[in-house]
Amino acid sequence: MTSEPRDAPQFYLTSPSPCPYLPGREERKVFTHLVGRKAVALNNALTESGFRRSQTIAYRPACEECRACVSVRVRVDDFVPTRNMRRVLDMNTDLIGASLPARPTSEQYTLFRGYLDARHGDGGMADMNVLDYTMMIEDTHVETRLVEYRRRGPDSSINGRGTGPLIAVCLTDVLADGLSMVYSYYDTEQAERSLGTFMILDHVARAKRLGLPHLYLGYWVDGSRKMAYKARFLPQERLGMDGWEVVR
Repeated sequence: MTSEPRDAPQFYLTSPSPCPYLPGREERKVFTHLVGRKAVALNNALTESGFRRSQTIAYRPACEECRACVSVRVRVDDFVPTRNMRRVLDMNTDLIGASLPARPTSEQYTLFRGYLDARHGDGGMADMNVLDYTMMIEDTHVETRLVEYRRRGPDSSINGRGTGPLIAVCLTDVLADGLSMVYSYYDTEQAERSLGTFMILDHVARAKRLGLPHLYLGYWVDGSRKMAYKARFLPQERLGMDGWEVVR
């Protein structure tokens, strides 16, 4: 893990770079390090303020002329799945997710690599090797879990784990007021399962069982097709200039 001697957060601003979501625009981010004995409390406070975590970095957009990136969190107790979402749940009743310590495996990396090649071959993570993946999973000073999804087996009701090949994975932070889905990936050859939607629905249920009021989904970007799905999980709260605002 990376480390830093100071406990008081120091914030930095990145230089402008091409926006990955909206063509023709530039992005800037403000970021700080999540390390030391105050990392957990700092991550809780920053996530509630619209930051996201990547390894030991907490960041949020700081674009001068654009406010398209909006932090979104699902209101767990009020959430009601749509008819289509209920169909997704029905299609995946044969799957079970096991919450495990954040430890990388070669099976995870194989699935991760296949997901990147199929869905994000030209993205910023396209060149990640096995060491990069290991850092993404292990380099954390906060409470982080890996949820691995496999088919249910004869002992799943006893041990809470599935059997057979790995089908989907979500790197998840456990916060004081909710769960945060840091990064998820899945077997793209099983597109009919709508595994991305299924993992969000499963995490809503997990947060509810834990008595946590929110599921953080990261940034919804108005005008970005690949981020449009986040707007479907209602009711949700979006972070605006006057704080978190309910959208139903």
